[in-house]
Amino acid sequence: MITFIINENDSGQRADKFIKKALPEMPESMMYRLFRKKDIKLNGKRCEISAVLKTGDTVTVYVKQDVSTEKKHDMNFLKAPDKINIIYEDENILIAFKPVGIDSHSNSTNTYDTFINRIKHYLYNKKEYMPENENSFAPALCSRLDRNTSGLVTAAKNAPALREINEAVRNGTIHKIYHCVTVSPPPKNSDIISAYHKKDDTRNIVRISDTPSKDFREIKTGYKILSQKSGLSLVEVKLFTGKKHQIRAHLAHIGANILGDGKYGNINANKRYGVFRQALCAYSLQFDLPENSPFSYLNKIEVHAPKPDFEKFFD
Repeated sequence: MITFIINENDSGQRADKFIKKALPEMPESMMYRLFRKKDIKLNGKRCEISAVLKTGDTVTVYVKQDVSTEKKHDMNFLKAPDKINIIYEDENILIAFKPVGIDSHSNSTNTYDTFINRIKHYLYNKKEYMPENENSFAPALCSRLDRNTSGLVTAAKNAPALREINEAVRNGTIHKIYHCVTVSPPPKNSDIISAYHKKDDTRNIVRISDTPSKDFREIKTGYKILSQKSGLSLVEVKLFTGKKHQIRAHLAHIGANILGDGKYGNINANKRYGVFRQALCAYSLQFDLPENSPFSYLNKIEVHAPKPDFEKFFD
């Protein structure tokens, strides 16, 4: 028998979602069998799969301890540095500047020194994240940036903030502004352009089409030229949709390749200017949350990244 007391970071989840996180070694088929056999109880009574957990609830799983191991807290984040450039922080979220060369999350070649692990280490040192006190939650990024893209990343410190910010991202009520350098100017001084986007996972690229086709999703990108010098354009970009490589691929599609981009860029221009990583930065964030949201206080802030190094071309 294993018993969990639901804390604030566990609340608001369906019971099956919670069990998957709290007992990750338990086979999913076994979990659903336990639900059917009434061997998972909520406050001493049968727990329905769809039950939404509340703070203070008691969830009891009647299973042998050797059959399902309780979640082992991964402390590998302590192997990452704990120094991060924080632009904004409160009790719910932090917004930090991710430099070029750091992965947002773990991958096959980088397990420990990731941006989210640096954030976890930082919060652990502040005693704001104590894994041993959590059944199912860990601080998480609400957005991610490519390894070679710099800029602002938002992380949630608790589950209510994670749900709220993720919902705002889906609803488009967080406005993300990017700065980039293009090797040819966009067709107009400013515009909002639409196209269709499809991921090609086998080659880790995306394809852009002007016409709708099977498996292509509509995208919308706004841009404005801020400055021009020596054949380069400093461009401000606003995302209205958030798809993989959207800015890089969409600008390349209209002939305004980003300087230094190895996938969608102009190789000769990259060599000429000596830039070999995309000159792209998630430069600012502005919140436009509903007034009845407990996080609407964020609407009063607007945060900016440090001036990107690639803007030296326009000094």
